[in-house]
Amino acid sequence: MNKIRWKNKAFRRVFIWTVLTILLILAALLAPWLAPNDAYKVDMRHAFLPPGAGYPLGTDNLGRCVLSRIMYGARTTLFSALASAAIVTLIGTAAGILSGYAGGIVDAVLMKLTLIFQAFPGFILAVAIAGILGGSTGGMMISIILVYWTRYARMARSMTLKLSGEDYVKAARVCGASRTQVMVRHILPNIISPMLTMTMMDISGIILYMAGLSFLGMGTQKPSAEWGLMMSEARAYLQLYPGQIIFPGLALLISVILFNLLGDSIRDYLDTRTTSTALH
Repeated sequence: MNKIRWKNKAFRRVFIWTVLTILLILAALLAPWLAPNDAYKVDMRHAFLPPGAGYPLGTDNLGRCVLSRIMYGARTTLFSALASAAIVTLIGTAAGILSGYAGGIVDAVLMKLTLIFQAFPGFILAVAIAGILGGSTGGMMISIILVYWTRYARMARSMTLKLSGEDYVKAARVCGASRTQVMVRHILPNIISPMLTMTMMDISGIILYMAGLSFLGMGTQKPSAEWGLMMSEARAYLQLYPGQIIFPGLALLISVILFNLLGDSIRDYLDTRTTSTALH
């Protein structure tokens, strides 16, 4: 590893949080092999067992291993959030570039659409859309995408409007480049970095939205393992068995903190690089 980069405090933070985030994702990916028990096996004889050798975090009301369900729940929560974030970035960035570069009626229609979606509080809109689509992981993802795409579209449009006046874009047009070529080859590469940084910072919010929708019964449904759903099922036993809701809550908290710190560190690193480049 480049020693000069390693001396950069912002780069070290990016490296550390990236490694920890990758470990979290790998733990979710390898859940079938790492989980101590079958996450879906129901055994009422073992209901509400305290943490022990066979069940490190105890069992739930149906005798299922809490730790195993948390690990399997990571697959549902994290991968759904990452997939939603990727789709949101793709749709929002494409819409923003098209709106900013094409202008005219295309710009007017797309910006009116963003204003309509942004007129409602984000989570309320997500609940309404998820309710209309019916409780499912797919419906939950669609509701998140429809809530978040407007932020990316407006940011991409703003940067596209700025870049459209640059000399290299004008030169490309003069040389006969089509609109599609200009957008794909000259505008997209110059806005992809801030758009991906925005994506990393939004993943934690998407995870919370998904957990909230599942908690309300609008997202992932039983018997699937999902952190928000696990917390919802444990509400009835909170006073007697608080661990049932505390453990998945901690998993959710750790994941949100990790992605928040990763997003912040990436933004800080890119800011220091931009400042350093400007100074030189």
